Amino acid sequence: MTNTDVAPKKSRGTFAWALWDWAEQPFPTIFQTFIFPIYITSSVFGAEEDTSRALGLATTIAGVMVALAAPVFGRRTDEMGKRKFWLMMNTFILAGVMASLFFITPNASMLWIGLIIFSFGGFVQEVAFINYYAMLRQVSKPSNIGKVSGFAWGLGYLGGIVLLLISLVGFIQTDTPWFGIPLTDSLNVRSVFLFSAVWLLVFSIPLFLSVPEIKAKENLQKETIIESYYKLWAQLKSLRKQAPETFKFLISSAIYRDGLAGVFAFGGALGALAFGFELADVILFGIAANVMAGIGAMIGGFLDDKIGAKTTIMASLVGLTIAGFAVFLFAGYGAITYWIGGLALTLFVGPAQAASRSFVARFTPEGREGEVFGLYMTTGRAVSFLSPLLWTTAISAALAAGIQNAQATIYGILGLMLVLVVGTILMSRVHPSPDVISD
Repeated sequence: MTNTDVAPKKSRGTFAWALWDWAEQPFPTIFQTFIFPIYITSSVFGAEEDTSRALGLATTIAGVMVALAAPVFGRRTDEMGKRKFWLMMNTFILAGVMASLFFITPNASMLWIGLIIFSFGGFVQEVAFINYYAMLRQVSKPSNIGKVSGFAWGLGYLGGIVLLLISLVGFIQTDTPWFGIPLTDSLNVRSVFLFSAVWLLVFSIPLFLSVPEIKAKENLQKETIIESYYKLWAQLKSLRKQAPETFKFLISSAIYRDGLAGVFAFGGALGALAFGFELADVILFGIAANVMAGIGAMIGGFLDDKIGAKTTIMASLVGLTIAGFAVFLFAGYGAITYWIGGLALTLFVGPAQAASRSFVARFTPEGREGEVFGLYMTTGRAVSFLSPLLWTTAISAALAAGIQNAQATIYGILGLMLVLVVGTILMSRVHPSPDVISD
């Protein structure tokens, strides 16, 4: 299969593809970072230290589910020529998950129901990313793949800003929410979940119309799911010998990407529990954070094509680590520490994420993008327990040492920084141009 078999018109297809980053932004912004975590860890659902640890467990469960399923999804969509089809299906399911969280009323009995639905949504989002990332080479050229990836990531952060502004002005920080929605039973907050579902569906339309489906592989022999797992295991066993630098990148990126995910997953809870942010404060911080992250992602995309993906990733990880430890060390100064240190963290997250995506696309053989990005997701999620586990362990250790609840939560950031430090050290040993995975 050649590039001309799958490549759409670059201008329209590229923007339509990038717009899906904007479309799916409600899940990372609203549900994983700034609104749902604050809502589900609030006192109406139980003791705040218990709900925070429960959120960590739910995040871990979603990661395990992705680790088991991701590579098989990618492999099968490559072979059957259903990359866009499954992205559409997962988009519809994710919208349903967002809408269903509207029914999680502020009651302690709803805690685990809400977290189970949330965990399933995390699984669906990650599986959708496999096919979305696999489309990157369809809508870019070798000379601009970094810019395209960075632009899409930056566009997603811009979408997060718009979402948070609408949430703040229209639903949360107002005595008269839009559409006459009452404030009782947190209906104004829960209505944001419904709005998010509509947002995802509407802004996904351009990709579904503009980016064509890939062709199925010729002489395709059907294989069962068990056979797919068997072939995946054979590939993993041989990968270290076939492409050792690629193997090292997958391992190192798995660890540091889990640290990046932890920064987003627990960032909102940290602001609320450790620095006393109200929900409206968290949203205002989220708006500023997304501005910084969007700027970082777009600058990182430019640097990716100029100085290389590895250099971009390494610089971002070092910046993240310095900012994270600064938040912990200067926590005694109060909210100003979180505003400065937290915004510095978000500045470096986008470039690391976007450059990692383009790094994988560069060493992926054509026609196997879904399979390799599935492997990328799997190696990431195989260690996805690290950040939630170390976040929870650090808080539990602080509580056991007699540190009060709010101060104990600050120690959670040390767990996240440990993950990033280990990932950075391993990434420093990866060659900047890994071998292409052999067919």
